[in-house]
Amino acid sequence: MNYRHAYHAGNFADVMKHALLTLVIEHMKKKDKPFFLLDTHAGTGMTDLAGEEAQKTGEYQNGIARLLEAPVLHPLLAPYLDAVRALGGAPLTRYPGSPALMAHMARAEDRLAFCELHPEDANTLRANFRRDARVKTHEMDGYTALKAMLPPKERRGVILIDPPFEQRDEYARLVEALAEASRRFATGTYMIWYPLKDPSVSGEFLERLANDGPPKTLALELQVMATDPMRMTGSGMILVNPPFVLTERDGNGKSAALSLLDWLAATLAQGPGARAREEWLTA
Repeated sequence: MNYRHAYHAGNFADVMKHALLTLVIEHMKKKDKPFFLLDTHAGTGMTDLAGEEAQKTGEYQNGIARLLEAPVLHPLLAPYLDAVRALGGAPLTRYPGSPALMAHMARAEDRLAFCELHPEDANTLRANFRRDARVKTHEMDGYTALKAMLPPKERRGVILIDPPFEQRDEYARLVEALAEASRRFATGTYMIWYPLKDPSVSGEFLERLANDGPPKTLALELQVMATDPMRMTGSGMILVNPPFVLTERDGNGKSAALSLLDWLAATLAQGPGARAREEWLTA
């Protein structure tokens, strides 16, 4: 599949990914020590929702736009929606990608690295953050960045891996890259986004992680409609070393992450079969 960010900015997958990302960053800020943020497939950092790409698909209408119209919001969405409103305007005219959200939420002492291989997007990314001394942008392959930039000197960090899934071997590359990265930087929090389309493909990916993945690997999934092998009907997020803000359980034994995703499934449903699930792949 082709998942160039601008065409899908603000869709249900972005909502899931960025809601989880902002919660993880908020958790990192609870300690005074600086941390490192790495986005391996960064895109441009910001999308004009009136632009050609966003208008061509209109996917944000069933994502962030629907969320902002909800009469009641899940409390765990507060960091995400606060950042989106601050960066995108009210009414929303731009959608902030992962780099913009990271830069908005990071503190002065934190360090950020954004990588993008597509030349045009890399130039735009560089221009968007040229005045932010905390940020270094790199026109390079994200998997190369994992080898070059880990472990970080801060010894604390969040690594977001969000590839476009244009290569047939993407899932295999992800498993191998995560294994090597976690050997280099075992205490980092890794967040790996993946599409839900053909359940046999994503299922094989999860099985490989269950067998060979690092300790403390959690899979979260959000479906907005019943599975259809011809289209993306949901999205998933692998978290290695997920913070307590996501794993804390309520009186009914439900984790905070699953509570949030259940709410998103109901709010962003596009048809029958909308649901959420979590699975610990490794103990």
